[in-house]
This record gives sequence, structure tokens and C-alpha cells, in this order.
Amino acid sequence: MSDNVNLEHLRAIRGDIAEIKLDIRDLKLRVSAVEIGIANLAASQASQYASLAARADRTEDRLDRIGRRLELA
Repeated sequence: MSDNVNLEHLRAIRGDIAEIKLDIRDLKLRVSAVEIGIANLAASQASQYASLAARADRTEDRLDRIGRRLELA
């Protein structure tokens, strides 16, 4: 009788472990998706920063040209 009880407990434990494995697999996929999203966000921000820096450089060049034309420099 105790052998049957032990076997039932082991089967229940196997079932629980199988569920945990599926949950972990799902969590790994979700974490990967979050990591990809964060990487994309970081890349987007870096691109925006580079774009703003380029605009600032062009604005500075324009102001320099205006200053030279007006003989302010």
C-alpha cells in the first residue's frame, strides 16, 4: 500500500515538474522579448541623439556663416 502512495506522489511530482518546465520555457521567451525591446529602445535613443547632434552641428555652422557675412566674427 505504501508503494502505491509513493508512486502517486512521484507521479504528482513529475507532473508538477513538467508544468514548471513549461512555465520556465515561457518565461525565457518573454525575457528574450523584453531584452530585444530594450536593445531596440537603446538603439533608437542612440540614433536620435546622433541626429540631434548632427542638427546642432549644422546650426552652429549656419550661425558661423551668418556671423561672417555680418562681419561679427
